[in-house]
Amino acid sequence: MTDPVLRIILVPATSQSRTYEVSYKRLRVLRGFGMVLGAVVVFMVATWAYMASRVSHMVELEAEVALMRAEQERIPGLRRRLTTVERQYADIRGLFAPDGSGAPSELWLPPPGSLSRPSGSDEGRDDRPDSWPLVERGFVTQGRFDEDGRVHPGLDIATPTGAYIRAAGAGRVMEVDEDPTYGRYVRIDHENGYETLYAHASATSVELGEEVRKNEVIALSGSTGESTAPHLHFEIWFEGESVDPFELVREP
Repeated sequence: MTDPVLRIILVPATSQSRTYEVSYKRLRVLRGFGMVLGAVVVFMVATWAYMASRVSHMVELEAEVALMRAEQERIPGLRRRLTTVERQYADIRGLFAPDGSGAPSELWLPPPGSLSRPSGSDEGRDDRPDSWPLVERGFVTQGRFDEDGRVHPGLDIATPTGAYIRAAGAGRVMEVDEDPTYGRYVRIDHENGYETLYAHASATSVELGEEVRKNEVIALSGSTGESTAPHLHFEIWFEGESVDPFELVREP
């Protein structure tokens, strides 16, 4: 018995007809080959999709590892900063809870609940504004000139919000106000031709006309007015002209 065949007859309009025969056995072989080829294609597509997803995940993991390494490199600096902050905190606590050593503090605070000044003493009366205007060192982000070489009227000193701002010299408060540029600010007349200004404060602790001592706390740092981050803007003026603060004060 012969295998059945599939006969295909083509009858062109202008030539003689042609007949093609394919046995069913060969058709089964071709179908099996097609199924195997289709399975191979599906497998390859699935494998490609899996590998593409793994590569994408690997890229994400590499970015995460790079971020973790960067964070790890910051740890020593953060540890040093924490040590500095803890030491400063201990120093500030010592202002309110003295240890009995008798060592004088450079920071003068008015008695709690009182704005009166002790009489019969010249301590803190130096009116030359040559003291650093912060209890902590801070970080000078802008000096006398900006990046374009234009004159900047003072210093911008980065410091956390709430840091003590102190008077650079003894004098009388001539302004305690707030405006869109400086935010909350204090201006002091040192009565020797010098004036100082302390801007972007979060709070002030002095009043107009009040006499202040050198290193007395007059405000707390902040980011009021035209400011993108907490810092102190500190200016020194002499006889109506702005001067470079570093001509008088020294960075700790």
